[in-house]
Amino acid sequence: MVIDRAKVEEARQVLGTRTIAETVDAALDEVINLDRRRRLMKRIRESPTGGIGPTPEELRRLREP
Repeated sequence: MVIDRAKVEEARQVLGTRTIAETVDAALDEVINLDRRRRLMKRIRESPTGGIGPTPEELRRLREP
């Protein structure tokens, strides 16, 4: 595997890691977490309530005896 050492060094400084393995592992964690945040933001944007609280329909159902 060929890895750009300059990118590894920059990422190492940003992530506060010591080794190439730690840096790659931390960078992968960052990418995975970024994807999760993006998917969550998409769900919030597409939600009729802005992702906060139940929809009006859900509120009506919750209030029914």
